[in-house]
Amino acid sequence: MSTVYSIKKGLDINLLGEAEKTIVDLNANRFAVKPPDFLGCFPKLLVKEGDEVKAGSPLFFDKYRDNIIFTSTVSGKVAEIRRGAKRKILEVVIDADGKNEFIDFGKTDIGTLTKEKATEIMLKSGFWPMLRQRPYSVIADPLTEPKAIFIPAFDSSPLAPDFDLTVHGHGKEFQAGIDVLTKFTSGKIYLNVHAQKTLSKAFLNSKNVEINSFKGPHPVGNVSVHASKLSPINKGEIIWYIYPQDVITLGRLFLNGIYDTTRLVALTGSEVHSPKYYKTKAGASIKNMVDGNVADGKLRYISGNILTGDKIEKDGFVGAYHTQVTVIPEGDYYEFFGWITPGFGKFSTSPTFPAYYTPKKKFRVDTNMHGGERAYVLSDQFQKVFPFDIYPLQLIKAILVEDIDLMENLGIYEIDAEDFALCEVIDVSKTPVQEIVRNGLEMIRKEMS
Repeated sequence: MSTVYSIKKGLDINLLGEAEKTIVDLNANRFAVKPPDFLGCFPKLLVKEGDEVKAGSPLFFDKYRDNIIFTSTVSGKVAEIRRGAKRKILEVVIDADGKNEFIDFGKTDIGTLTKEKATEIMLKSGFWPMLRQRPYSVIADPLTEPKAIFIPAFDSSPLAPDFDLTVHGHGKEFQAGIDVLTKFTSGKIYLNVHAQKTLSKAFLNSKNVEINSFKGPHPVGNVSVHASKLSPINKGEIIWYIYPQDVITLGRLFLNGIYDTTRLVALTGSEVHSPKYYKTKAGASIKNMVDGNVADGKLRYISGNILTGDKIEKDGFVGAYHTQVTVIPEGDYYEFFGWITPGFGKFSTSPTFPAYYTPKKKFRVDTNMHGGERAYVLSDQFQKVFPFDIYPLQLIKAILVEDIDLMENLGIYEIDAEDFALCEVIDVSKTPVQEIVRNGLEMIRKEMS
């Protein structure tokens, strides 16, 4: 029987547009690998436009860690290398040829597999970037050993995909992926499930892991919450984490010898006519998802969820770590005396709005900030949605003044930017809290490197 951990602080944001348990093939013909998805990566290209590639063919590597290779998820031709300011590489776009050809990395007996051999295959195939470490949420260092590895088996963010559905029928590959991960730590592998919602046998019958149950409001599904209860991160310590569909990809890599990133992506949001799950490969274009399937008007397309996802275009690509796409209205409008209106139909955590008294109602939200950034208002609001033994406002201030010693004393190693998403939602000062925290983590990472 797994241990059940409960958190009280947090906030569930109920939105319209949850994906139905229906799966269709996306049949995307364009894919992209996006270097900005990988924090701390400085890409050096290995291909040029027009090159033919297979799934598993190298596209670029990290300038400062040349053993970290990023590979194509499909076979086809490099159609475009998109750059931004100062010629920064934004996307390596591939036109799929439909042949589904893979580079063969060789099937492996996991029982006799060594850590060194596993590392070699994972690096060569391009799988390694799917493993991330805390603190900093950067790609895991192959030369280190984590004190624990975390696999979150549920997501508590708004309109999140159902992880039970995404692993259904892939129990063998999932277990194989876990067995490979055991080669990398002498500590525990924690598989963390939802106490009331996780039903998948692929999760509940997993071996070589410690299964723990969590319940409570968002961010109960975040890695930081799990780590704070099971294996708190102190200065100098690291943990690794990886999500279930990537564990399945890892299992396929060793069982079949190919880098097969086939996965389910949930299309969600109030502006989607038919929200559902799409079967595709990592980095797929969302064009075929949304064409004819979204409302008219100006829309915001998000790779990920509304709290932590990235803005993309209508023909943009799903992020490397995302298995969800959200479509909501763009909020580029002004409200005349909006501060004095009753606010019917608006989501709010304030008791001055009707929404406060209907917590189970599902809302249609947009991107409007309802005001601009202003001076900090000191209150205890952040603590109500922040389930860590940390003072969030004081930590944010320490980051703003770049006091590294104070940041460490206030617990910055235990958290990530995503853990402050709810603070950003309820912040009456409209401060970009997640951006501030990410800058603080990057500051410390560069100081320590």
